[in-house]
Amino acid sequence: MTDLLITLCTAKGVSGDEFSVSRIIKDEMLKYADTVVIDKNNNVLAAIGDTTEHNIMVDAHLDEIGFVVTYIDDDGFIKVSSSGGMDYRVVQDTRFKILTEKKEISAVVCCMPPHLSDGGEDKAPCADSIYLDTGLTASEVKSMVSPGDFVAYDVTPIKLLNNRFSCCSTDNRAGCAVLLRTAQMLKENPVNTGVTFAFTSQEETYGKGAMTSAYSVNPDEAISIDVSFAMQKGVSETESGKLGEGAMICISPVLSKKMYNRLIAVSKKYEIPYQLEVTGGLTGTNGDKISVTRSGIPTAVVSVPQRNMHTPAEIISLDDIENTAKLLYEYIREAY
Repeated sequence: MTDLLITLCTAKGVSGDEFSVSRIIKDEMLKYADTVVIDKNNNVLAAIGDTTEHNIMVDAHLDEIGFVVTYIDDDGFIKVSSSGGMDYRVVQDTRFKILTEKKEISAVVCCMPPHLSDGGEDKAPCADSIYLDTGLTASEVKSMVSPGDFVAYDVTPIKLLNNRFSCCSTDNRAGCAVLLRTAQMLKENPVNTGVTFAFTSQEETYGKGAMTSAYSVNPDEAISIDVSFAMQKGVSETESGKLGEGAMICISPVLSKKMYNRLIAVSKKYEIPYQLEVTGGLTGTNGDKISVTRSGIPTAVVSVPQRNMHTPAEIISLDDIENTAKLLYEYIREAY
């Protein structure tokens, strides 16, 4: 699992430019599914079993937050705009890769030395003040970089103590890992229910991948796997789950009560650790879009707890990935 997460998290797949990640996931899913396709929206769709009688779609978005190049000034500094919900508090002096057509170019976000600041260096910079420095001259930059090029974090994954893992883009490559592990379980222990695995694009920007996938698959029910807030300093227990204590089953008025009650029942039956995440409205996941596709699709949301969301140092527990996959497998096995 660690090796799989390293592969997934080091691949660059900023929202709107996910094809590199799509290819990796397609190659992995070919180990478990008979047919795997990458569609026109960079979604990876793979079917296991007979989906004509009853089809469960399991979804995880494969894109990550990042930047897109908007302008190169006369000094060679590169202005960018957010592609997804970038946390501007943590981007100063951070390393990035500019994903040009020919190669990846290393860059660093410009940062004012505190000696020259006006005393506000502890404040998050505004979006308009973010520029990248490649070390190249203006003419060199303009010959290699173009407006519209995507920019991704340049982070080395690390394995932490207590079976934990840290990198950028575990939102939502952790969810992708859950789906891949579930597919492996289904390969080793087949079930009667048909399952369509949907690794979807552009969740961080619009949710287009989930909407188009759900429309084309038209499943009988769907479960969206994402990440959600794990407790840490400054985060209330009432607004978070806990690392290492299992999947977070979402309860929401926009989701299927029948499905989340069944997920809870399956967790109890097989003694799979779980937590509840209750929200009074939308879930902020692909589940919101899937549930209103076509004439409506019964939908549930299950999340892997994560610390430091939308930063270069997101943290998840490998135990939570395994237990989320077990829950998903047992739910599928008992579905029909």
